[in-house]
Amino acid sequence: MNVVVVESPAKAKTINKYLGSGYKVLASFGHVRDLPAKDGSVLPDEDFAMSWEVDTASNKRLKDITEALKGADSLILATDPDREGEAISWHVLEVLNKKKALKDKKVSRVVFNAITKKSVLDAMANPREIDTPLVDAYLARRALDYLVGFNLSPVLWRKLPGARSAGRVQSVALRLVCDRESEIERFISEEYWQIAADLKTPRGDGFTARLTAHDGEKITKMSDPGDARRCVVCRRQRRSQTDPAQPIAAIHHLDIAAGRLLQAWLQRIAHHAGGAEAL
Repeated sequence: MNVVVVESPAKAKTINKYLGSGYKVLASFGHVRDLPAKDGSVLPDEDFAMSWEVDTASNKRLKDITEALKGADSLILATDPDREGEAISWHVLEVLNKKKALKDKKVSRVVFNAITKKSVLDAMANPREIDTPLVDAYLARRALDYLVGFNLSPVLWRKLPGARSAGRVQSVALRLVCDRESEIERFISEEYWQIAADLKTPRGDGFTARLTAHDGEKITKMSDPGDARRCVVCRRQRRSQTDPAQPIAAIHHLDIAAGRLLQAWLQRIAHHAGGAEAL
C-alpha cells in the first residue's frame, strides 16, 4: 500500500477513487507547523534558525499519517503545486523524519493542476523530489513575516487600536511612503527664471529654444529676475546685428543658390553694357 498526502479532505476522497485500493489518501488540512508567536522563533544571528510548533489539530493528523505508514511501502506527497503546497510537503516530511516514521520507505513528490483521473495518474507516473529552492523561498517569506510583523504589530496596535497586524510588504511600502513624504516636507521652494523663445526655421517649422549659456558660462537657473532681464536685453542687442547668410547645406536649397548666381551674372552683364554705352 502507498500513503498519499494532499491538503484538502475533499480532494482526498476524489483522488482515492481514482487511485484505487492500493492507495490510502489522507489530508493535512493545510499547514501542519508554524512559528510560535514568541521571541526566539527566528534567530538571525544563527543563520536564521527557526523553531516550529505543531498545533493540536495538526498533531492528530500527523499521527494518522504516521499510523498509516506502518503498513505502507511508500509515501507520496501530493500537496498543491504552488510555494505553500511545496512547503506543506516539506513540513510533513520533516515531522515524519523526526518521528522516525519513514525508515526505509520510498518518498516522492507529485503535482497536478486538475483533479481529473488523467491528471492524477499522469502525476503518479512522473514523481520528483521536493523543490528545495521553492521551500527556501517559503522560509525566507516566513522569516520576514515574523521579523517584521511580529516586532512591528504591537507598535501598530498601540498607536492604532483595532488595527490588524503589520506585514512584510505593507511595512516596507509604508516606510517608502513616509520617507518620500518627509522629503516633500523638508523641501524649500525657490523662485528661479529660465529664458526660452519660440522660433521658426527658414521653412516655417516652429520650435522652442532655451538659453543655456551666456558669455561663455553655462546657465541652469537664475534666481535673480534682474539677471534674466539683462540676458534678454543682451541677446536682443546681439540679434540686431546683421548675420551672414547661412551656408547651403541641403540639395533642395540648390535652386536658391542657382537664383543667386543668375542674379549676380545678370548684374555683371548690365554693368558691362552700361560701360559700353558710355563709350
